[in-house]
Amino acid sequence: MTMDDALPDVLVGPLLRRISPTRLVLWLVATRPLDMSLVLFPGSSDEQRFRLSNHHQCLPIGRHAFIHLIDLRLPQALPTDERIEYDLRLQSTMGEWQALPDWAPWLCHEGAAYPAFVIASRHHRLMHGSCRKPHHASADGLVRADSWLADKQQAPKEWPAWLLMTGDQVYVDDVAGPMLRAVHALIERLGLVDERLEGATVEDSQALYASPDSYYQRESLLPDVTSNVALRERFFGGVKKPVFTSANASNHLMTLAEMLAMYCLVWSPVAWQMIAPAMPALNDKVAQRYREEQAALDDFVAGLPQCARLMAHLPSLMIFDDHDVTDDWNLTADWERCAYGHPFSKRIIGNALVAYLLCQGWGNAPDKLNPLVEQAAELFREQGLLSCSRQDALIERLLRFQGWEFQVPGTPALIVLDTRTRRWRSERSPQQPSGLMDWEALMEMQQALLGCKSAVIVSPAPMFGVKLIEGVQKMFTWAGKPLVVDAENWMAHRGAANALLQIWRHSKTPGNYVILSGDVHYSFAYDIIVRRQKRAPHLWQVTSSGIKNTFPVQLLNTFDRLNRWLYAPWSPLNWFTKRRKLSIHPRDPSGASAGERLWNASGIGLVTLDDEGRPVDIRQLDVNGKDVIFPPSADLPFI
Repeated sequence: MTMDDALPDVLVGPLLRRISPTRLVLWLVATRPLDMSLVLFPGSSDEQRFRLSNHHQCLPIGRHAFIHLIDLRLPQALPTDERIEYDLRLQSTMGEWQALPDWAPWLCHEGAAYPAFVIASRHHRLMHGSCRKPHHASADGLVRADSWLADKQQAPKEWPAWLLMTGDQVYVDDVAGPMLRAVHALIERLGLVDERLEGATVEDSQALYASPDSYYQRESLLPDVTSNVALRERFFGGVKKPVFTSANASNHLMTLAEMLAMYCLVWSPVAWQMIAPAMPALNDKVAQRYREEQAALDDFVAGLPQCARLMAHLPSLMIFDDHDVTDDWNLTADWERCAYGHPFSKRIIGNALVAYLLCQGWGNAPDKLNPLVEQAAELFREQGLLSCSRQDALIERLLRFQGWEFQVPGTPALIVLDTRTRRWRSERSPQQPSGLMDWEALMEMQQALLGCKSAVIVSPAPMFGVKLIEGVQKMFTWAGKPLVVDAENWMAHRGAANALLQIWRHSKTPGNYVILSGDVHYSFAYDIIVRRQKRAPHLWQVTSSGIKNTFPVQLLNTFDRLNRWLYAPWSPLNWFTKRRKLSIHPRDPSGASAGERLWNASGIGLVTLDDEGRPVDIRQLDVNGKDVIFPPSADLPFI
């Protein structure tokens, strides 16, 4: 048997993506073009069989790697709030059909014949989280979510309507050495695409992989020319940081093949079974770091069967944040000028966007993004070395594209915001933080809210953060160092902050609105009341972060205590904040020390909404197995 013969048919998935009673969208990565059929078992009804030859797209990304998007429009509506089992059958090269339990038995829960999904009649319960860093020293929140769902197999009405992944699904800029080694091994195993690297000190992707500086020294691969001094200084925020601004970016992914391989490795146990990466040549100090990262990564890989099972059962919606592309992505106008003004840095950012399009965005809104995918298909049409001109043209189009945000109709409506690519640049100084959304994008959000009595708004960054932390970020911004502390929050830009607050104070936007956010590596919940206004919206913000990441413990404890004291209700400092016309009531998490409001542990958020779209239960499913509940304040009436 040759190495090629040993390849499994399916490398990643299937992942359930956008689903409704009349349409099913699934995503997977295979090692060859597949002929598939889908069998549905809708409760007591007869099974339904569909050949998928005319209902899926296949995109080659290497000699033995093909992204498949199944988009099936159903002739009759499926029932809601019922457990519907499904079997994705594959036809072998010999013409035989193989059932899903045979080629991916780990996707079935114990005692179940097949994986299943539930189409919720309304958005009554939502699972949400962000920031999943594979080598972080904690358990994986997706494993905890799968365990929770395993206990609900016979209670379909309790299943979340969606798994909302609110940013940093992958860490392109913060990569462990063993993960980068696995990325390169998978690229070689699958024959993923190669590319030329204009503006780099290496000629192409193969030269990059072979370079002795490819591991833990990627900053040295940036071109060392006079025009690049500003690139280094501004990207590194005054410190020697490799490639862009992440403090941990010595293994920052660069090529499109690296980005695509990363997605396979964070979502599938199969990809790891196909490779046996060995430690590259490293000095003693770095070798020790490699071994420590390997131990954390081994724990991550051990949980991937459960993560894959979760994403085969719950439909997922995804939106990018900075680490899906690079740290501090579009934070300031000056950052943008430097990043997009150099061909190599522009290529790295563009490659991350192409990978996001194919692996995350496509399943959110296939109709809207299919034209972009068609252009990507032209790029991959010739296997081997990608066409530089086609790759640059696709990247240019993606950088100009305004449409990553999307909405899902229902009760309440889901409105997912793009807070990264439509920024409100500072008019006072290009070094100042940009607003997370510009005027036009904010007005589009307001228009979407006008017709909704209730809505869930996904904002990757919290709209209302911790005042003290935002104050620290403002101090660094005044000192001209916004990149040092990731000084990006909704209140950091005067115009964006004022426009956002005016939307919530507008008399034509009354309703119940729940804001789900992540980004910050700790979790908290706020009840928000607009002061002195009769017909005001009722707001709740629930932040869940991270799925596999945390904030430095002592630093967060200090911030939490100082924030409670400096910004107590009687404090005059509140008058200097932009949101003083709002009354914000933090919820105290159960199990925390007296007065603590910020929960610092990996896990996944779970929010239950009533018929009016108001949260009746807010909790964090902690990776240690307990539920952390955020009850409303006793002195705050239920609205």
